Amino acid sequence: MTGRKQQLLKKHRRNKRAALIIALVALIAVGVLVAWWWVPLFIVIGWLAHEAWFSDHLFYSPKSDYRYVFPEGAQDQPVTLSNGKLQLSEPLGEGQTLLLELRMRSTWLGRWLDPYVLAGDDRQDFERGFAGLRYVNLSGQKDTLADGVLHMRGVFCRLPATARLYVLDNPDYSRQRLMILAPHADDAELAAFGLYSRGTERSIVTITQGEIEAETYQQLGLDRAQAAELKGRLRSWDSMAVPLWGGVPQRDCVQLGYYCLQLPAMEQAPERPFGSRESGQSDTRSARRYNAMTLPGDADGTPTWQNLVADLAALLEAFEPQVIVMPHPELDPHVDHVATTRALYEAVGKSSWKPDVALFYANHLHDNDRWPMGLAGKGVALPPFVEAPSCDQIWSPCLTAGEQLDKAMALGMQHDLQGPLPFKRRMRRGIQRVLAGREWPLTGEDEFFRKAVRRHEVFWVRQFTDKPR
Repeated sequence: MTGRKQQLLKKHRRNKRAALIIALVALIAVGVLVAWWWVPLFIVIGWLAHEAWFSDHLFYSPKSDYRYVFPEGAQDQPVTLSNGKLQLSEPLGEGQTLLLELRMRSTWLGRWLDPYVLAGDDRQDFERGFAGLRYVNLSGQKDTLADGVLHMRGVFCRLPATARLYVLDNPDYSRQRLMILAPHADDAELAAFGLYSRGTERSIVTITQGEIEAETYQQLGLDRAQAAELKGRLRSWDSMAVPLWGGVPQRDCVQLGYYCLQLPAMEQAPERPFGSRESGQSDTRSARRYNAMTLPGDADGTPTWQNLVADLAALLEAFEPQVIVMPHPELDPHVDHVATTRALYEAVGKSSWKPDVALFYANHLHDNDRWPMGLAGKGVALPPFVEAPSCDQIWSPCLTAGEQLDKAMALGMQHDLQGPLPFKRRMRRGIQRVLAGREWPLTGEDEFFRKAVRRHEVFWVRQFTDKPR
């Protein structure tokens, strides 16, 4: 996590501790002044309420406006919501990414049950108790909207009579030469399986082995280092094998073998090697055995920032991508994700090959751990930008039902997304299913099967001629 994410978590936990102290004092008063047997009853009720309604990590006020400033050239027009249909004020222009800006608010029930908007055959969920500007993603429903028959209504929320529609025009980037950067095995599939499975010229570069937090493998009788080494081997294999399910041959997949959560330290001391925190390994060549090409870092296998940047520069020259797909440098807080994007920009400066376009993705958020909210298979509303506005172009391609199923199966092959949920999370899901009406898919228990297998994939678009922010 970045420093900002850690600060938000600390503040969240501090507020929760304060609330628990107040609740404890109130319970003691009830036990003394009323009757002692009320105390255990209130404890159970309070725990159930917390798990059902207050356990989400939401680090901003749900009454905040989302702040988006779309680039010049974006078409926009006022629209009206009348008789349950969205009505245009003028014909739609070119562009397939359609974003509807509405000022909405949840109803009283929307404080306890997830409020959502039904748009045609799609559903998009929002925060409980929300109010303010939000953006519904209507990409994929252009024809229905143009015909004036797109039905819309709010459930546990109120829609306004007027709104503003933005139409963003992008080329189909799947037709261009793509390079997908994955800080860890599974990041490429989570963010861009639909995109890369449609392409014909694409490469996937995985930066780290993803070997840490291997407690599950210790159950096999391995010590901490052995478990981490096994997990690194498995995830390195995943990074080379799973993309074949999306049509990417092994020769176009590269595993660089650096170590999880060490990229920021590498950047701070570019010449110093940083081995694994858990496996005890410090030679990246152990994870590069399936690579089809030789890279600068193969000479000594040292996990340094200099080698990482040199590897990426060599890959740019080998694959000559027009489009780089990588983590959003401001939106995604994972430290390895942030460092991956920074390393790529440094490599572009050293490489003779210059890509044209950056497509950014976010597999994690600073502010909302449930985004994309709602159900698997449904649409992806835009995420919260509440502190500083997003000024990027946005591209949101649609996935068919078949592509979504293939994406779910690709995630199911990833070792890090397998296995049963911990007992605490299983209990929480059961409580939320009964009291808050939430649902999870049958394709897998990990939360990413709900969050990533959706009707839309969302990318933020920047030209490489723009300076990184």
